[in-house]
Amino acid sequence: MSRSKSSRDWLDEHVNDPYVKQAQKDGYRARASYKLIELNEKDKLIRPGMLVMDLGSAPGSWSQVAAHLVGHHGRVLATDILPMDSLANVDFIRGDFTDEVVFRQILDLLSGNQPDLILSDMAPNISGVNAADQAASMYLVELALDMARQVLKPKGNFVTKVFQGEGSEAFLKDLRTSFEKVVIRKPDASRPRSREVYLVGKGFKK
Repeated sequence: MSRSKSSRDWLDEHVNDPYVKQAQKDGYRARASYKLIELNEKDKLIRPGMLVMDLGSAPGSWSQVAAHLVGHHGRVLATDILPMDSLANVDFIRGDFTDEVVFRQILDLLSGNQPDLILSDMAPNISGVNAADQAASMYLVELALDMARQVLKPKGNFVTKVFQGEGSEAFLKDLRTSFEKVVIRKPDASRPRSREVYLVGKGFKK
């Protein structure tokens, strides 16, 4: 079956993407690694010894970066509904973190500890229907924020991907009620045509 023009364009863009080539060279699982690297450089999010939670972690590019930065005395707890190959210094739980059984597994692994940082680079499966895709993406960021409100350490930080559109301004306003400071970032590794931005919440108000 021949590919559509849009899928051919995407494939051409992907193959020629400098971040894709750099990820292969640096041994990262995906180009998304560079988004977190840039966010961390700007906002000083990850330090050695921290406990980091990565929501929607597969294929593991953000967990890979976070595990390297927290070092041997830190820890990353990752979760996704998709499988993820193991990584050193990363505990992975496969399942929907909103499911009570999976949430219990997460709490058991935390063992009473609270994450210093919660990351979410989650995105829904794209249907091509803009309104439905936007609603699905906003639902995911709301779930991520709900998780942060339940387990994040006081004064901890939170990073989530948001697609600008219906509901994003309301979410931003809601996020600001739970954090002392919220900034909007558009990393260089984020494709210019994409509506994605990253919201960085600093100083969780428990």
